Amino acid sequence: MAEQVDAVVLGMGVGGEEVAECLAENGLKVVGIESHLVGGECPYYGCVPTKMMIRADDMLAEGRRIPRFAGDSTVTPDWDPVARRIRREATDNWDDRVAVERFEKKGGRFVRGAGRLAGPGKVSVNGTTYEATRAVVIATGTSPAIPPIPGLGDVEYWTNREAVKAEHLPPSLIILGGGPIGLELSQVFARFGVKVAIVEGMNRVLAMEEPEASAVLATVLERDGIELYLNVHAKSVEPRGDAVTVNLDDGRQVTGDRLLVATGRRANLKDLGLETVGLDPSARFLEPDNHLRVGDRLWAIGDVTTNGGFTHMAMYHADIAVNDILGYPGPGADYRAKPRVTFTDPEVGAAGMTEEQARKNGINVRTGIQKASVTSRGWIHGPGNDGLIKVVADADRGMLVGATAMGPRGGDILGIFELAIKSQIPIDDLRHLIYAYPTFYRGVGEAVRNLGSDVHMPLR
Repeated sequence: MAEQVDAVVLGMGVGGEEVAECLAENGLKVVGIESHLVGGECPYYGCVPTKMMIRADDMLAEGRRIPRFAGDSTVTPDWDPVARRIRREATDNWDDRVAVERFEKKGGRFVRGAGRLAGPGKVSVNGTTYEATRAVVIATGTSPAIPPIPGLGDVEYWTNREAVKAEHLPPSLIILGGGPIGLELSQVFARFGVKVAIVEGMNRVLAMEEPEASAVLATVLERDGIELYLNVHAKSVEPRGDAVTVNLDDGRQVTGDRLLVATGRRANLKDLGLETVGLDPSARFLEPDNHLRVGDRLWAIGDVTTNGGFTHMAMYHADIAVNDILGYPGPGADYRAKPRVTFTDPEVGAAGMTEEQARKNGINVRTGIQKASVTSRGWIHGPGNDGLIKVVADADRGMLVGATAMGPRGGDILGIFELAIKSQIPIDDLRHLIYAYPTFYRGVGEAVRNLGSDVHMPLR
């Protein structure tokens, strides 16, 4: 059976939901297709529930700091309130009825099922082929990437999804992967009394960010009792009674009650019918143009693209795609100041390029660094003041190309860096801003001054 509509959105995660709702509100006949939960990974297994977990572990950490500042305290971790809050407040017990009803009230039609591209402008699901006259939007998101480690299939491992749904915590946990997901969850569980070990193949945690941030974070994690196995890989996994043993390629073994796999994400593109629209069916990610087009009347947004990976990027893509579909003029995607935050304690926020990336791009690089602990606010804050501000400048142009803000609420400082990078604000202007005292934000000005006097806006 075939049916003609204006638009089909394949995947109703954060980005797809936004596109589908906006198009429906603009009077288009829209079909939204989702096989799992409307809203996607972020509200049910990612951003929202994990940040609830992090909020809880932050409170434990602050409670343990009370004796130095404000009297006596006894902190006894209890996971029950965290699990209850995630189940009731964040995920509605992993039920998406509210999200589905919201979309339908805006005029869209929702179909539960695994949709597949069936040719230009066509999507098939549950025996029906929808022919879209205006647009098909691919927004199928990602799933946990599971490495081909011998024996891994013989144990009942967790991904972020099982970790978020956990009602009870294991006495000990091994985490494969020292990226944002693994690090955030490691600190949560460690602060709730779990003995945690991280196995990371790179020579440092959070290897995609600045090495100075990695070093600070490693120190904090070890202070929290987390064991770091760096520059090693899991050679094999084997059950050992009720526990799990990971055999490392350097001969060591790590044993724990649970294993959490956090080794990255893979785009949900398998069996999607990409070949029917002229795209490579073996592609790991899709590469759209700056208006998110990947073909005639075909758009791709969010995590399935080469510049996704974050909820805010899916939202950004959704806005661009909607305007393009509706024929409204607007700027294309600009990733120069792409922000990202790892919500550990301390938070690691970054925008634009790292120093290494800038050098690889042939930029004449200068850097400025300011430790958070030696700023006035850091000194006042005391324990928990770990972090730094690092700015990366193009010395020839006198402008920032990247920055890192690490510390308490480090992600909240990113705004000035995004604006400076994208709008090409001269470093001289940043030097002469008035930075409120005493704030962590004031460290931005100090890091900029630490670039040196040879970095300035060239004379014209």
